[in-house]
Amino acid sequence: MKFQIDKIQFLSPYIIWVADCFLSISSTIFIYLLFNYTLGVEINTGLMRNVILLSIATSLLWTYICKTNFGIIRHTMVGELSRISYAMMLKMLSFVIFYHVTLEYVGKFIYTLVITDFMCSVFLLVTMRVLIVNFYYMMTQSLGTKKENVLIYGTTHASISLATYLQSSNDIYKVVGFATCTHPTAKIRMMGYPIYSINSVEDIKRLNEDKKITTILFTNSDNLKNNNIVNYCLESNITLRIAPLAETRQNPTALQLRNIQIEDLLNRDEIIIDLDNIRNEIEGRTIMVTGAAGSIGSELCRQLSIFNPSQLIMFDFSETALYYIDLELKKKYPQLKIYSIIGNIRDKKRVESQIARYTPDIIFHAAAYKHVPLMEEFPCEAVRTNVGGTQILAETAIKYNVKKFIMISSDKAVHPSNVMGASKRLAEMYIQSLGTAIKEGKIKGETSFVTTRFGNVLGSNGSVIPLFRKQIAEGGPVSITHPEIIRYFMTIPEACRLVLEAAFLGKGNDVFVFDMGEPVKILDLAKKMIRLSGLRPDIDIKIEYSGLRPGEKLYEELLYKKETTIPTKNPKIFHAQSIRKEYDDLRLKIEKLLEIANTSSRYQIVEFMKQIDNEFKSQSSVYEEIDKMLAM
Repeated sequence: MKFQIDKIQFLSPYIIWVADCFLSISSTIFIYLLFNYTLGVEINTGLMRNVILLSIATSLLWTYICKTNFGIIRHTMVGELSRISYAMMLKMLSFVIFYHVTLEYVGKFIYTLVITDFMCSVFLLVTMRVLIVNFYYMMTQSLGTKKENVLIYGTTHASISLATYLQSSNDIYKVVGFATCTHPTAKIRMMGYPIYSINSVEDIKRLNEDKKITTILFTNSDNLKNNNIVNYCLESNITLRIAPLAETRQNPTALQLRNIQIEDLLNRDEIIIDLDNIRNEIEGRTIMVTGAAGSIGSELCRQLSIFNPSQLIMFDFSETALYYIDLELKKKYPQLKIYSIIGNIRDKKRVESQIARYTPDIIFHAAAYKHVPLMEEFPCEAVRTNVGGTQILAETAIKYNVKKFIMISSDKAVHPSNVMGASKRLAEMYIQSLGTAIKEGKIKGETSFVTTRFGNVLGSNGSVIPLFRKQIAEGGPVSITHPEIIRYFMTIPEACRLVLEAAFLGKGNDVFVFDMGEPVKILDLAKKMIRLSGLRPDIDIKIEYSGLRPGEKLYEELLYKKETTIPTKNPKIFHAQSIRKEYDDLRLKIEKLLEIANTSSRYQIVEFMKQIDNEFKSQSSVYEEIDKMLAM
């Protein structure tokens, strides 16, 4: 049976104590004999006996008191080395006292002898530890489990902390060096490891061929900006992992590594928001969130809770999901007054009774039907919820003097090609016209309306990311509607932070669009997710194309052609000057639309939606025939 040295966790402290004392005593004897021999002095047997006995006594005593033997040798740090120095210094002082008591004259010779013994003792004890550590690592590499060659990205304090941990732990990784895109190409070492400059795919390719890299460790996801290098690593089966918070680990006992997620590869800059302004608007006020149990609504509730509102009203139709977010927030914020209300935004009496009861200052309206294929099949339901529900909420907000109403819209509302997008667009048009009517004095009210519009959010209900993960876990195939389809993506927390910022940027009746970053090709997204799982696209996991779903576009837009944008103080948020609609005319059309929706006549409802908004052009849908008919 092969001896596994890496199973040895530490040497017995008593063995270390004996070794320390033996080396300390040996040092004293060696230095005493060396000095006497060098100077030709005859050895005094009695004095030498006393020196040896004193060395034994002081070595045993001071190493025990200073606890030089209780440190784990392979984790020896400055603290352990200091204890060795203190112990040998106390031994040295003991000898100085001894010589002063027993000898008639103590001169430079005696002091030189004692100091040399001190330096030799410290040297021997430290050298013993260095040799044991080197022997341990040499044996673990030759006899223990074969380790993976790992490259640490970055030369920051966090990177050094990570290397220190890996160097001193029984981990599966062998550090071969540091990598950076900013360091000069000159040969420089840090902690004894070389620093490699990888500014191109060729650099990482040459390094991989030379060092056989199996893993690259990152201290945070901000380092994952070089797509070419990341793609090469994925294609070459080099594992990418993140070691979070390595810079805060003091005396770590375990390293919690996580695999790179597709969210880490979005190449999005950090979202910075005006926390003080948001706190001033939220703190001490009653906030209501509709759709509070959904992916966006629940994250909004989490972030709103941070700013200490006087009350948080969570309104949703989903009993189970609302129950869980209620439990989560009440546990995390026990001092916060949280009220979870079961209700449907289509139920006017229910909505009015709850707004009248809690009199919210601000309403975040996130409740909506948003699944494109389902809404193509049930357009009347899309209208009743997305248009009718929004109308009920907005009008009730005005009636009960809600100060601000923030609607969460979608990029699918721009040049809508499906029923869901068109219903969101009509809801946008309605609250914008309502806000304009208030400003012009046509309607009495204090409510200001804000619309926030953004694209797909990663991890939300219905997002392609959870779907792809499920398909990959099941062994494939991964289903994509079209090889050229492109989408904008943002994480849920990012989107909600921008919603909070945008909510208090405008003066009312505003439309804000978010910088969604670079568009992402869904095919590339799927391939990266497959590779991140350690598999190969079209070999281990097949990719299939199912064709565009009803109402689906190849790409989404955030602005109408007639809209223009104005920068705001937040570079990620733009103010859109939207198309003006007359409230009286639009209200009559919406009322008629809702009447048709109650009949559940699919084609009639879609036709009338297209008449209200002539930008609504169906794609890959049975409703394309209506466009042809209206064009005649």
